[in-house]
Amino acid sequence: MQIEFASSDRSTIGLEWELALVDRESGELRSIADDVLEGLRRPDGSEHPRITGELLLNTIELVSDVHRDVPSAIRDLEGQINEVREIIDPLGVELIASGSHPFGQWFDQPITDKERYHKLIDRTRWWGRNMMIWGVHTHVGIEDRDKVMPLLDALLTWSPHVQALSSSSPFWAGVDTGYPSNRALMFQQLPTAGLPYQLPDWSAFERYVDDMTRTGVVDDVTEVRWDIRPAPRWGTVEFRACDSASTLTEFGAVAALIHCLTDHLSTVLDRGEALVSLPPWYVRENKWRAARYGLDAELIVGADGRESLVSDDLRELVGTLADTADRLGCSAELASIVDILDAGASYQRQLRVAEKNGGDLTAVVRSLAYELRHGITGR
Repeated sequence: MQIEFASSDRSTIGLEWELALVDRESGELRSIADDVLEGLRRPDGSEHPRITGELLLNTIELVSDVHRDVPSAIRDLEGQINEVREIIDPLGVELIASGSHPFGQWFDQPITDKERYHKLIDRTRWWGRNMMIWGVHTHVGIEDRDKVMPLLDALLTWSPHVQALSSSSPFWAGVDTGYPSNRALMFQQLPTAGLPYQLPDWSAFERYVDDMTRTGVVDDVTEVRWDIRPAPRWGTVEFRACDSASTLTEFGAVAALIHCLTDHLSTVLDRGEALVSLPPWYVRENKWRAARYGLDAELIVGADGRESLVSDDLRELVGTLADTADRLGCSAELASIVDILDAGASYQRQLRVAEKNGGDLTAVVRSLAYELRHGITGR
């Protein structure tokens, strides 16, 4: 099987953001995505080109255009949020962005009526119905197909750092799970989801997809749901390991980190140097540690087993990538990582709100809605 990799300008960026619809008073999930999308139709009757539905009717997804820098992509999404609010504000509905809903139950959530979603649920059954999760995806343009698999492999060294920074799913169905990112471990239960295979080159990726297609595991390459995957249609590497960012500022920080890391590693390849990668057993352990301990995780950062605190690494990365961020126009967004570390990631803020309110998880939903509307510093 030959898989064409679309032409893409180096280090262009596109963002996708899954948001949950909740009742303003009760905090319960509201399954009105179809109504929202209908209200967003263009005057000629066509669907909104950038705002779509997802697996569950309680979810909408915002998709940015292709941009040259993170700030413009974030402004794109901010404009889309404002469009959605024009529809939902009169309905008493709010948006929240987190990897999970603090107390929602999967069996209460209707599925979007599309063939591909019905097929997914028919195959995956209980695990598929439990996919009450929200995430963000960051696409970075890769100008040379032969760079894709080496970059993917090297990004796995840093994936747990980004996952920890974005962790926003400490609660699941009303339970404090003890995992800052419970979503990370739930999502990997789906076939082809989770960590990618560390394949040496594009031909190996083509053989993998061919094997999976011939045996009926997938219908096409888009059903390979790895945490980081090639996106051949767009000519990008797509980073999918993150929980949904709770604020625009946090999405900007996460996107800037991924943008800068990818471009930095691409520059190393351009110099003819080898990229650092970890054995698969370390990669798997690091994902679990990031999901379990978040910003307090001690991650394995060298093939020799050397370990480092994720929050220390993130602070160091801000400095290491400063020149790259300046060139890519996202210095402020990258620097805001330090502010998040100081104020607490979303999972930490959610846990504090729950503790302050005697375990009342409706207060956590209200807090998430407030943060998305006003930002962390707007309190």
